[in-house]
Amino acid sequence: MAMSSGFVFFLIQLLNGVQLGLLLFLVASGLTLIFGIMGIINLAHGSFYMLGAYLAFALAELCGNLWLALLIAVPLSVLIGVALEVTLFRLLYARDHLYQVLLTYGLILVFEELRSLVFGDDVHGVAVPAFLDFSVRLTDTLSYPVYRLFMSAVCLAIAGGLALLIGRTRLGMAIRAGSVNREMVQSLGIDIGLVYRFVFALGVALAAFAGMIAAPVASVFPGMGNQILIVSFVVVVIGGIGSIRGAFLGALLIGLADTFGQVYAPEVAGMTIYVLMAAVLLWRPAGLFGGTGA
Repeated sequence: MAMSSGFVFFLIQLLNGVQLGLLLFLVASGLTLIFGIMGIINLAHGSFYMLGAYLAFALAELCGNLWLALLIAVPLSVLIGVALEVTLFRLLYARDHLYQVLLTYGLILVFEELRSLVFGDDVHGVAVPAFLDFSVRLTDTLSYPVYRLFMSAVCLAIAGGLALLIGRTRLGMAIRAGSVNREMVQSLGIDIGLVYRFVFALGVALAAFAGMIAAPVASVFPGMGNQILIVSFVVVVIGGIGSIRGAFLGALLIGLADTFGQVYAPEVAGMTIYVLMAAVLLWRPAGLFGGTGA
């Protein structure tokens, strides 16, 4: 029985690591698209994750239902992404990275101030949808929440959709070509500005959606965007800049390393992901899939 419980405990941590990794993938995939394809260093990307979580909280309170909140919040996050690209980010494509860093850092401060004014500085919770609010019993004392399994399944479905979009569609070809040679794509009659707008809005929506579905299990609190931003940059560096496959594998590695580190070596857990990043970069300086395409 002891061995069985030990195995089940290990399995639970494995599921937690995969779930964390898949959630990180949603955030990091948008970051790597914006960074690798558009060349924008977006320090405010974590703020979109925070925005999604607070939208889920506010709209779930208003509608009384997380699903209705998502139906409103996801299109709203896309519109916010389009508005930001049109008004601010499209001005940065030909600018030095220093301008990008200054603008996106400024956006972090703006988003944090707006969050404080609108929602205050308290920690908020979002209720798990009723039909997912139960656990699968694994042993007499151990069980696993169904909502976490649902999160993993949704993230996997989105990962599959992204892979199809980037690798199998005409839009995906334009995105990949635009990341290599913007002028060549424009000469073929493709509106690269419109492609970039789509990529940016998609990146914002992915990060915001990650915050929305994470809200019931991670709470909604000030500074949550900055916390995930750092880890997402680590995922992008490990996977290779601009690579969706790299972001997927890198996110899983980080999720598992962080989860097992917190459980089995808590005294060094804070440095686990950075040691992993250093090891990967020593082996492959460009990341796991750096230079191999999306």
